[in-house]
This record gives sequence, structure tokens and C-alpha cells, in this order.
Amino acid sequence: MSQEKAQTDGGVIYRRLLGFVFPYWKVFIGSILAMMVLGSTEAAFAAVMKVITGAGFVDKDPETIRWIPLMIIGVFTVKMISGFFSTYGMSWIARQVIKTLRKQMFNQLLRLPSSYFEGTSSGVILSKLLYDVEQVAAASSQVITILIRDTLSIIALLAWMIYISSSLTLIFLIITPVLTILVVFISKRFRKLAKRIQGSMGDISHVSEEAIEGQRVIKIFGGQDYETQQFENVNEYNRRQHMKIVATTAFSTPFIQLLVACAFALIVYMATLPDMRGIVGVDTFVSFMTAMIMLMQPTKRLTTINALLQQGIAAAQSVFDFLDQPQEKHQGGKTISQTKGAVKFEHVSFSYAKDKDKILDDVSLTIEPGQSVAFVGRSGAGKTTLVSLLPRFYEFDEGRIMLDGDDIKDINLNSLRDQIALVSQQVTLFNDTIAHNIAYGALGTVSEEEVIKAAETAHAIEFIRELPEGFNTHVGENGVLLSGGQRQRLAIARAILKNAPILILDEATSALDSESERYIQEALDELMKNRTTLVIAHRLSTIERVDKIMVMEHGKIVEQGKHQELLDKEGIYAGLYNLQFKN
Repeated sequence: MSQEKAQTDGGVIYRRLLGFVFPYWKVFIGSILAMMVLGSTEAAFAAVMKVITGAGFVDKDPETIRWIPLMIIGVFTVKMISGFFSTYGMSWIARQVIKTLRKQMFNQLLRLPSSYFEGTSSGVILSKLLYDVEQVAAASSQVITILIRDTLSIIALLAWMIYISSSLTLIFLIITPVLTILVVFISKRFRKLAKRIQGSMGDISHVSEEAIEGQRVIKIFGGQDYETQQFENVNEYNRRQHMKIVATTAFSTPFIQLLVACAFALIVYMATLPDMRGIVGVDTFVSFMTAMIMLMQPTKRLTTINALLQQGIAAAQSVFDFLDQPQEKHQGGKTISQTKGAVKFEHVSFSYAKDKDKILDDVSLTIEPGQSVAFVGRSGAGKTTLVSLLPRFYEFDEGRIMLDGDDIKDINLNSLRDQIALVSQQVTLFNDTIAHNIAYGALGTVSEEEVIKAAETAHAIEFIRELPEGFNTHVGENGVLLSGGQRQRLAIARAILKNAPILILDEATSALDSESERYIQEALDELMKNRTTLVIAHRLSTIERVDKIMVMEHGKIVEQGKHQELLDKEGIYAGLYNLQFKN
């Protein structure tokens, strides 16, 4: 990327960020006006110093001397009030912007396709939602406040300096091009370092997240030293990038101040030359020097915010990249209220990326309404991927999937998923009560009796009633306070309560002991009646009674039929079955 392109990108990103400020333009304008008043107080104080020196010490005017204390108090009173309103107003806007950004990011999080989460760690996503947005907060409040307030202060002071001595001011302005070149160079370096820090924060979040989620595996396999080293690597990289920013700031700020001090020294020298003494009076010189000294602070702040500004732009780019990720496609406009459950795959092919091998290759099959179909095969055969295409967790490349004769891409996505219930091998529970986990989401309006009935059907009522708070028991993060079998039964109860015409079972009894599995299998058999059911099966003993079994290998259906028919063929299915039950 060229330097011009990098600058343009920074400008485009910051203008987009300022677009989030526009809804609060009244407060923004009020804050700007307060900053204008605040900036004028800087020049006003320099003017007061001219009055103090001229009328007070040189002319010794008693009337003016009486007013000088009131003038000083008045200037600083106005400065205090305008400073409060400008700072509070901009901070209020900043937090509104952050709230809006986080809301949009969370909504985006809920609408991104499954493929995005498989290619991006949750630690990186959380880093964007938490750390990057806070960096944007600094860019949209503190930076803007300092940028506008101190720029206005500098303009007011320069205007006063030009008014009392244009020749001396010209000397000060000679260093302006040098300062501009230096600031542009430093900005580019800050931006590059800030982007590295954004990435390193995502790495820290990712490593930490893995350590939290995998703490049992780490302990049992003695992975503490390895994980410590992994964290040390990313943590040290983050430290180095921060120190590079510190080093750049530590050098650039005093260097800029040195340039200003050189101009300051030159002005003092010029003002004390014999030819200038008759032109510049004592009161003018003191007022000019006061304005010069007061210029130092806003100039210093403007140079130090450059790091924050570039970090904010880099963070905003990270946030906007996330917001610009394509969401799940909702191109279908057809709404269905209750499907019969006729499913048809027509020459369906799928790959996770264009440059990768096909996971599914020209798959065709027909499932009649109310029919139960199991998909079996070795790991990586494409079973889960095939079934995941029906609720459109992935967008397939070729072919069509029909539901009651309608292409599922023509059906509204929410309407399509309303027809499907899912019980996955990896049970997802939320840190809420058992009742709310069963009646999750759109099911939240059901009655207590319906929740209890679903729990009874799933054979979850036995352990729920033994808990101290029953259905009001909180299950912990992802159901950590429950056993694997208990979590699975709650997931089954949730699917039972939805009562959808299509049911997807992804090894729904995998976490159950033998006795529980028998009860649950009976509940599932009852649940599968009059429903189109797609079963992803690893334990072949659970699918002996399904209507049809599809055997998959290398993304293709290589065998199909009932359990006994496939055993009699003595093909792939019979080999898998005998392998599981050879003992």
C-alpha cells in the first residue's frame, strides 16, 4: 500500500467513525462552542498580561489596577465552565458512540455465517468487541477534545500574537513546515505499531481463552509449561510493540518542544536587538512571551495525542472490518408456517473454500415427510456438513435443496429454521436457569406446564426435581454445573418443546449412560413419530430402527437402505457395524 493510500484510508476510516457522532450533533456543536470559548480564554489571559504590564507596572493606573484581579478571576471562571462542558459533552458523545458500535458488533456477531467462526477464534472476536472498541473511545472523545480545543487555543493565541507583533510571529511560523513533516512521519509509524498491537491483543485473548476452556486437559497432560511459553511469546510481543510506541512518543514530543524552544529563543534574541526595542514595548513583549509560553502546552498535547489517534484509527479499522463481514444470506422472501417435511437434495456439492477439495460431491437423496434417515460413515465423510446445509448453516456451491417443493434459498431464513429442531452432540447451554434453557429464545413465551412436560418426556424431570431450586437452578457457563448426560437431556427437552416438523439429531445420546440412553431413546422414538428426522450417527446401535440409512464416504452416498438390508450386502456399512460390535 502506498503512503498516499495509507493516509487516505486513515482519513476515510476516521470520517466513517465521525459518522457515528452525527446523531448527537446538537451536543457536539455545543461542545465545539464551549471549546471555542475555552480557546479564547488563552488569548484573553495573554491580553490581561499586557494590561497588567502596561497599565499596572509601567503607567501605574490605579483605576486599571483595581480591575486586574477581577479580570483574572473572570478569565479563569469562564475557562472552568467552558472546560467542563466541552470535556463532559465530548465524553458523553464518545460513550454513546461506543454503545452504538458494541450494539452493532453484537448484532453482527449473531448474524455472521458459521464459516466465519470456524476461521476466527472467539478470543480474537472478543478482543475486537472489548479492547478495540475502547481504543476507538479514546479516538472519538479524548483525541477530538484535545484536537479541537488545543487547535482553537493555538489559533486564538497566534491571532493575538499577530495582532501585537506580526514580525515576531513570522519567526515562530518558520518552524511550522518542519513540525508538519515530523508529525506526518510519526503518524505513519504510530498507525503501523497500533495495528500490530490490535493483532497481539487478539492473540493474548485467544491463548487465554484456550487455557481457560482446556484447563483440565492442560493439567492432566502437564501442559502448563507449554501454555506458559505460548502466553509468554504473545505477551512479550505485545510489550515490545507498546514500548516502540512509547519510544516514538518519548523522542518525538521533546524534539517538537525543542523546535518550539528554538523559535522561542530566536524571538527573545530578535526582540532584544537595539532596532526592535523602540518597536516592541515592554507590555507588548511580555504579552507576546506569555502567549508563546501558553502555546507550549497545547502544542505538547497535540503531539502526544498522535499515538492515541493512530491507535484509534487502527482500532476503528479492525471494528469496521468486522462490521463489514458478509452476513448470512437472507435472499429468500417466501414464508412458510408449517412444512410437511419433504426434503430433497439434488446434485449438491460443497467445499469450504474455492481452492479446497469438495466436502460433498454431487449428492442426491429424497426424504419423505415423517421419514427418519440416518447418515453414517467414517470421520470426515461429510455427514455433519450435509445435514448442516438444510438449515443453511453453510451456503452450498452447486445443486438444490428442496423443502416441500420449494428451493430453501427462496425461503426466508428465519422461517426455514422455525421448521427445524436441533439436538447436537456438543450441547450448548446458557448461564441461566434450567427453565430458561429449555424454553430458550422464541420458546420463551410457553407456559410452565409445557416446560415441565418437555422435561418429563426427555427424562430430565428426575434430576431437576432433586436440585435445591428445581427449574430455577442456574446451570453455570455452558452447563458446567451439570453432568454431560443431564446437559444432553435438557437439549432434548428444548427440541421436544419446539415441536418442529423437522428434527436433526447429531449423536443425541452420546453423553448418556446405558440406563439413561434407554429412556432417552424411547423419548426420541416418540419424538420422531410423524417428523422428518435426520440423524447423524456414530454409534450404529442407535439407528437400527430408522427408515433409511445413508452410508457416506469421501463426500458421496455410497450405500443406502435399511439396517438389515445393508448388513446383508456385507459392504461398507456391514464393515463399520462389525467393527463396533466385534467384541
